Amino acid sequence: MKRILLVEDDTDLSEGLTLNLEAEGYEVVPILDGAEVMDEFDRGEFDLIVLDVMLPNVDGFSLCRKIRGTGSTVPILFLTARDSRDDKIEGLVIGGDDYLTKPFDLGELLARVGGMFRRQAWLAERTEVGDVYDFQGRRIDFSRYVAVGPHGEQQLSRRECMVMKYLVEREGQVVSRDHLLDAVWGYHVYPSNRTIDNFILKLRKIFEDDPGHPRFLKTVRGAGYRFSATPDGEG
Repeated sequence: MKRILLVEDDTDLSEGLTLNLEAEGYEVVPILDGAEVMDEFDRGEFDLIVLDVMLPNVDGFSLCRKIRGTGSTVPILFLTARDSRDDKIEGLVIGGDDYLTKPFDLGELLARVGGMFRRQAWLAERTEVGDVYDFQGRRIDFSRYVAVGPHGEQQLSRRECMVMKYLVEREGQVVSRDHLLDAVWGYHVYPSNRTIDNFILKLRKIFEDDPGHPRFLKTVRGAGYRFSATPDGEG
């Protein structure tokens, strides 16, 4: 049974979401106050956190940073009435996995939750790439979400790891931003390409000697991105 930490300060909404998530077969631990989240997080293991951004005492973005600061890669789905593009991008860049704007349809939330668990299973799947992928003195551990590049070892977020796995599995192929969005998020999350671009920039800082002149994560103008494991793949 998947265990979900639900952090939502609207009592009626929290109760409604709890009942519907439980009806889907999930175990739900509801919390109304942001100040209580880290204590509950430390007490038990969760498979997903559904996290409201606007909370009393501690906001959802700050809590996300604290959770990621522990080294946890538990998926985080933000719920918020703030629907600006910059807020959405910030939520993803700091370590969130998805973003649902209020008011939302219950069916969409349940679909998002199910999709997150399916993509989590895909990331854990053993493929020809393997759990650990080495290239040119770099390494990605897809099981631990750890990357080793010229600047040392760094923790990857779940989404960063998924973007890299999708590109590595298609080494040498041009992958469009839309295909990455579909594969990693499960739908076209935002109309702006900045979502993927920000992730690629972060990954270049981890794996490239000079992020401004990438050798491995190349931009193909007007088409998307291509991962090449060797300098011969440049061009």
